[in-house]
Amino acid sequence: MNRELEYMFLKCARVWIPDVEEVWKSAELTKDYKSGDVSLQLMLEDGKNIEHKLDPKTKNLPYLRNPDILVGENDLTALSYLHEPAVLHNLKVRFIDSKLIYTYCGIVLVAINPYETLPIYGTDIINAYSGQNMGDMDPHIFAVAEEAYKQMARDERNQSIIVSGESGAGKTVSAKYAMRYFATVSGSASEANVEEKVLASNPIMEAIGNAKTTRNDNSSRFGKYIEIGFDNRYRIIGANMRTYLLEKSRVVFQADEERNYHIFYQLCASAHLPEFKALKLSSANDFLYTRQGRSPVIDGVDDTKELCTTRNAFSLLGINESYQMGLFQVLAAILHLGNVEIKDRDADSSVIPPNNRHLMAFCELVGVTYQDMSQWLCHRKLKTATETYIKPLPRLQATNARDALSKHIYAKLFNWIVEHVNKALVTNVKQHSFIGVLDIYGFETFEINSFEQFCINYANEKLQQQFNMHVFKLEQEEYMKEQIPWTLIDFYDNQPCINLIEAKMGILDLLDEECRMPKGSDDSWAQKLYNTHLKTCSLFEKPRMSNRAFIIQHFADKVEYQCDGFLEKNKDTVNEEQINVMKASKKFDLLVELFQDEEKATSPTGQVQGTGGRTRLSIKPDKSRDTSSKEHKKTVGCQFRNSLQKLMDTLNATTPHYVRCIKPNDFKLAFSFDPKRAVQQLRACGVLETIRISAAGFPSRWTYQEFFSRYRVLMKQKDVLADKKLTCKNVLEKLVQDQDKYQFGKTKIFFRAGQVAYLEKLRADKLRAACIRIQKTIRCWLARKKYLRKRSAAITIQRFTRGYQARCLAKFLRRTQAATIIQKYQRMYVERKRYKQKQAAALAMQTILRAYMARQKYQALLREHKAVIIQKHIRGWLARCWYKRCLEAIVYLQCCIRRMRAKRELKKLKIEARSVEHFKKLNKGMENKIMQLQRKIDEQSKENRLVNERLVGLESSYTVESERMRGELNRLRGVEEDAKNKANQVSSLLEELERLKKELSGTQQEKKTIEDWAQSYRDEMEKMVAELKDQNGLLKKEKDDLNRLIQEQSQQMTEKMTRAIAEETQQLETDLNEERSRYQNLLSEHLRLEEKYDDLKEEMALSSNVSKPGHRRTDSTHSSNESEYTYNSEYAELEDGTRGREDVTRGIDTSLTLKLQKRVTELEQDKQLLRNELENREEQLQRASAMARGAELEYESLKRQELESENKKLKHDLEEMRKSLLGNAATGAGAPGSPAYKVLLEQLNASCEELEVRKEEVLILRSQLVSQKEAMHHKDEKETMTEPSVYKDDVSKLKDDEVKQAYVGLKDTNRLLEHQLQTQRRTYDNEVESLRSELQNVKEENNRQQQLLAQNLQLPPEARIEASLQHEITRLTNENLDLMEQLEKQDRTIRKLKKQLKVYSKRIGEMGAGQTEGQTSPGQMVDEPIHPVNIPRREKDFQGMLEYKKEDEMKLVKNLILELKPRGVAVNLIPGLPAYILFMCLRHADYVNDDQKVRTLLTSTINSIKKILKKRGDDFETVSFWLANTCRFLHCLKQYSGDEQFMKHNTSRQNEHCLSNFDLAEYRQVISDLAIQIYQQLIKCMENILQPMIVSGMLEHETIQGVSGVKPTGLRKRTSSIADEGTYTLDSILRQLSAFHSTMCQHGTDPELIKQVVKQQFYIIGAVTLNNLLLRKDMCSWSKGMQIRYNVSQLEEWLRDKGLMTCGAKETLEPLIQAAQLLQVKKKTDEDAEAICSMCHALTTAQIVKVLNLYTPVNEFEERVSVAFIRTIQTRLRDRCESPQLLMDTKMIYPVTFPFNPSCLALETIQIPSSLNLAFLTRV
Repeated sequence: MNRELEYMFLKCARVWIPDVEEVWKSAELTKDYKSGDVSLQLMLEDGKNIEHKLDPKTKNLPYLRNPDILVGENDLTALSYLHEPAVLHNLKVRFIDSKLIYTYCGIVLVAINPYETLPIYGTDIINAYSGQNMGDMDPHIFAVAEEAYKQMARDERNQSIIVSGESGAGKTVSAKYAMRYFATVSGSASEANVEEKVLASNPIMEAIGNAKTTRNDNSSRFGKYIEIGFDNRYRIIGANMRTYLLEKSRVVFQADEERNYHIFYQLCASAHLPEFKALKLSSANDFLYTRQGRSPVIDGVDDTKELCTTRNAFSLLGINESYQMGLFQVLAAILHLGNVEIKDRDADSSVIPPNNRHLMAFCELVGVTYQDMSQWLCHRKLKTATETYIKPLPRLQATNARDALSKHIYAKLFNWIVEHVNKALVTNVKQHSFIGVLDIYGFETFEINSFEQFCINYANEKLQQQFNMHVFKLEQEEYMKEQIPWTLIDFYDNQPCINLIEAKMGILDLLDEECRMPKGSDDSWAQKLYNTHLKTCSLFEKPRMSNRAFIIQHFADKVEYQCDGFLEKNKDTVNEEQINVMKASKKFDLLVELFQDEEKATSPTGQVQGTGGRTRLSIKPDKSRDTSSKEHKKTVGCQFRNSLQKLMDTLNATTPHYVRCIKPNDFKLAFSFDPKRAVQQLRACGVLETIRISAAGFPSRWTYQEFFSRYRVLMKQKDVLADKKLTCKNVLEKLVQDQDKYQFGKTKIFFRAGQVAYLEKLRADKLRAACIRIQKTIRCWLARKKYLRKRSAAITIQRFTRGYQARCLAKFLRRTQAATIIQKYQRMYVERKRYKQKQAAALAMQTILRAYMARQKYQALLREHKAVIIQKHIRGWLARCWYKRCLEAIVYLQCCIRRMRAKRELKKLKIEARSVEHFKKLNKGMENKIMQLQRKIDEQSKENRLVNERLVGLESSYTVESERMRGELNRLRGVEEDAKNKANQVSSLLEELERLKKELSGTQQEKKTIEDWAQSYRDEMEKMVAELKDQNGLLKKEKDDLNRLIQEQSQQMTEKMTRAIAEETQQLETDLNEERSRYQNLLSEHLRLEEKYDDLKEEMALSSNVSKPGHRRTDSTHSSNESEYTYNSEYAELEDGTRGREDVTRGIDTSLTLKLQKRVTELEQDKQLLRNELENREEQLQRASAMARGAELEYESLKRQELESENKKLKHDLEEMRKSLLGNAATGAGAPGSPAYKVLLEQLNASCEELEVRKEEVLILRSQLVSQKEAMHHKDEKETMTEPSVYKDDVSKLKDDEVKQAYVGLKDTNRLLEHQLQTQRRTYDNEVESLRSELQNVKEENNRQQQLLAQNLQLPPEARIEASLQHEITRLTNENLDLMEQLEKQDRTIRKLKKQLKVYSKRIGEMGAGQTEGQTSPGQMVDEPIHPVNIPRREKDFQGMLEYKKEDEMKLVKNLILELKPRGVAVNLIPGLPAYILFMCLRHADYVNDDQKVRTLLTSTINSIKKILKKRGDDFETVSFWLANTCRFLHCLKQYSGDEQFMKHNTSRQNEHCLSNFDLAEYRQVISDLAIQIYQQLIKCMENILQPMIVSGMLEHETIQGVSGVKPTGLRKRTSSIADEGTYTLDSILRQLSAFHSTMCQHGTDPELIKQVVKQQFYIIGAVTLNNLLLRKDMCSWSKGMQIRYNVSQLEEWLRDKGLMTCGAKETLEPLIQAAQLLQVKKKTDEDAEAICSMCHALTTAQIVKVLNLYTPVNEFEERVSVAFIRTIQTRLRDRCESPQLLMDTKMIYPVTFPFNPSCLALETIQIPSSLNLAFLTRV
């Protein structure tokens, strides 16, 4: 022991030390503890070092802390160290960090009030806990309720749930949730839900029994025990409530900050209501009984609304308005009575002033006389043996008498209300068992404790004793079961304290004795207590400073009671004459009813009598007079003791379950934990006592397998034996030397407290050493790897360095050699340069000299040449001067003439200029100017062109003229001499010339002015034109922008419309799915009501059989041959049958039947509305999908192309055959065995195979062949007559008939394909023409668009955009209309082709049958043996119908439905055979036009299928079989209905089999509804099979062995993860899924329907797994996340193997996958939080936070999720819009659809086996 202590108290070990504020504080050892040390060196969590001194007497060491992996456990008994600080810390961690309010402590459920509404009480949570073992789920009040319910059903023993705790700890809420669980799980046997009635009684009981105290705003001031009764099927049938110890003193007195009962304040707050005017009430501050606490208002509570709730509850429980007003009158009278002022008359008497308004109001309300009431309030009657006299009362006694009367009236009213509540909950059904829920006050201690606290603590002493004995008994049973040596455990027995209170001469006995004394008082009673118990009982003490109080040492704490008021409260006296006055009330019947069983006024009971039908448990007074007289003398304490004893007898006769409610703080703060208050309540409620009892024995218990799995690391290989039990024993003996620290049981190992922590430390040390070893090896490997890298790097560096040095040396040598060479060439260059310079200088001198001599010679020649040139130029100048004079004279003459012409032209220009200016003044419009200027510019350009042309002509004429002038010049030179003679004439001419020159200069100036004006005008025009061009460019740009804007807007509108259409389509699909789901839910509800209706009919039949032996009632839904009715006529028959059996059904609840009938009618109406809406939605979807039908037309063209390619191939083969036959004609090539024959056979075989492959294409092209048949016949005849002789020769050469037939068939095919090619060519030409016309239309449209654009450009911008949009919308509308017309045209064409297909299908079928008769080649006959085949004979006239007689209909239904075994049909016959047979019978009834036969057959079929499903609805094979057959029958009704949408996949033969006389669309809907019901039944059946496997296979079983660690568990053992025999594994789930799939495939279920079933299966698996994960803290670990992901991958692999990956099943597992990933990802930083938020999109915020709160490390190396990280996640996910629901809805069923799946099976080929016993059917 010392060695273990020294081993545990080492450095870094953590301990608990006492603390004033936190009760216990954690510290860590900084120094090892050694034996003999007087103190410990500790360091607190805040880093402060302290020295903790040990007690020198006891030497007790501080409590050790549990390992971190044990902190936060679901069960406190799982803790290795069981002591107060460990319990407190575990509760605090669960409550504050994990937000978990429930914790197990052995058999006790500890519930901490969170002061916040939590989403953990919904129906989904109830369903999750239903059927689960108590230890398999996280602690919850539902787990306790389930355990009680299960034990009641299993052990046939009544149960009790004891809920206790302080005021405000949540007792009432816990009891309410327990009752809700029972009502939800068991259901109610009656129409009205008892749980709802009990809950409806809560507002009433809270109003009259709850009040505000200093600790709780809604404190229950009474205890209650509610028995919930169950029948033999364990359904709730009723309830009964018993109350205990109502605090009547609160009616007349309240302490500070407290209130009276709520009902008084509710009445005062509603005094303004008209119906309450007669009560004469006012504010609560105006009445003595409601103002003493000085706190009349509760924050957040509206008393007016609360009264409305109370009144509604009264009405719901059957208390009418008159009784309610009577109750309110009594309550108001109590308030007025409290305000009656009593004054002193003298020292011994008192008086009430006359006309006291409150007393008058009291008398008026209760209907008594004012005089009598005022008389007996101040007097009392005394009786002696001889006389009776009236004694006046002093004011104090009169006031006490008034208050006693008020308390008595209120107690009577309380009793009356409880009695009527029980009457509302009572039932006539015999009770088989019950579960009692005890909601009773916990241990109380205040500053001033009186008689009420004494009784409360006395009751808790009795309950604690019962609790201790039960715990002790369970411990003993566990030890005896495991055959552990039993040693008595010392536990606290509070029997001495109980004896002190209730034994003879005990406190209650002395109190009753003092009450019987004439002058007994509280002081004298206190002295008796001191004298009797002070020295004899150690539990009784006397306060030092008081003689009017006493102290009792209770099991929880010492309590000091004040003796004042004990006697008065125990007597509870009331003046008898006052009671007589109250009974004398004649106008107030309720008051008389309250006091009709009034006992003597001296001692009315304070205990409320229970009512109901239970004699054993209720308290009923004896009717005998003596006993009644004796009973009247009982005091309150005596009656409470008796009722408490009866309660204990009841509890001892049941199996108890304990719920201890804890109040975490006194300030009602959400999730705030006060350690001081928690420890007080833990001590008071017995939790620590449970821990102490457990710790005294062997609290830690492991199975051998769990111990082996957990501590395998502590074993060596040689220690592991085949026997796990022996292995554990051997290892444990080595690890723990003290044999008393553990015991070996039959199935478990029992450990003392602390041993598991010791083993965990050994395990952690071993793992730590292994980690260090691994780290050492890894670090060694890393260091060696680093060293090798460095060594390699050094060698590499050396190699490169040496190479570098060698390269440097080589470079130096190369440079030295290069320098030598450079020097050589440099010196050579210098010498060569010097030589070159000298040579160049010599040459330069020679050159200069020679050049000088040459220049001198050149200058002389140049001078001579220039002199010659000068002479030449002088002579030329003289000749030119003479020429110029002649020329000037001629020019002068010309100028004179031109001047005269120019003047004339000038005058014209001036006139035109003036006219232009006038025109400019008159026409100022910009457009006319622009047009005029443009015209002028054009004219000027024309003139310019004319001038240019004229200029060219002038140039040419000038050239001619110059030639002529040269000749003339020569002539003039000749006459020069004559000119000289005329020199005198020349002078005169010169003068004239000068004058003309002047005129010419003037004319030139005018011309220049005109040219300048014209130039400026031209510039202005050009500038204006440029501006117009710029404006035009801007307009063009604006136009382009507008066009682009219009295009963008049109594109946006198109995208928007597309998006809107997609969203609308998606919304329509969503709405359709919701409508389908709602409709299918209504169908399931309808089915449930039908089943209930059938049950009622069976009960009626049974009752009729009892009354009339031998009478057998037939099913009302059974079809008869005499009556005509449809599927829904059964309800009318029910009404008729019910009216006809009134004498039989007297015992049946007729109101329930009528309500059911009304409900069925409403459901039928809703069903019809939903059906219509569903049809409308489907029509909308069909219209939306009709646009995609054009793709089918492309199929034929593709097939034609393929056939063309095949045609070419066949031509090629034909050519080869022809060549082969022609080449060998003379040698007998056509004989068998010849090469030509073999080639022909090969080609023929290939053709046959190809024909088999193309069989489907031929079937599709038959419609085209029929339309071209006549043309083919004409062409065949023509081609036959004109056929070339070579083909005939070829045919004549083929001797074999089969080869000839094949050859002819190939030729026919050739011709057919050629004809098709020509047809296709014509089609192509037509398409080209249509495209051309379409192109022309597009051009016209383009022109129209341009015109519209030009019009739009003239509009304002806003109007322009609107016009553009309007035009675009109009265009799109027209296009849509055109497309719709084309679509309608195509539909008409398709219908026309289908009609032709119907007409010619039979003929083509016969042709195809004639051509496809068996053909066997000779080669095959020789080479292959012929195997005999049994070919059934096909009746030529068989039309696929079955005829039966009317009287054989029941036999048909019986043999084909009721007595058919699915297994044999599925294995031996074709799938869906019953459906085909039924449809063939239906076809014959339609063929003969017998509507009665059709109706009865369909009705009988539907009812028979329902009957077989009701009988064998839990058999998956049966349900799957009839689901497949119902769907096939539905498909047959559609396929052969004659509707075009269902006939497009039919063959011509199948189209002939369509129904011709009846439209069965309504029956198709009925059968569709039946298929939906069968599908839902299939899902329920499948769910019942899978449900037990899911949790075990997906969560508990270790698929990957060794990954999950087993943690220590508490008293409530969980299911082991080790696979035992009978334990479900993942393989079990996969095998079951495979069995489901193979069964459905064998039954011929539609593939789409199988996908929907698989999707629903996977949803159930994922939802159940995730829900259990969210409710099991032990499953939220990293290793479990790995297991889940592996299991999910196996499920995905199964989907992949079955080809079901696209069915949507994988997506249903997404929440589970993300939860598993959440368990494995890092959960520390903000980046991790962001990753989690983006990853877990399929999980709700509540689910993510729940997983993080539940995350639990399995080993010490893992870390918990911090609270800050969880808050970060909540902050990031705050904006999510999602449901706050925590669990997934496991009952949700996806809406099912039945896609049309036509059958390719021909009805005429179906054979009916003899095993079905249907020989009475005749094939037609």
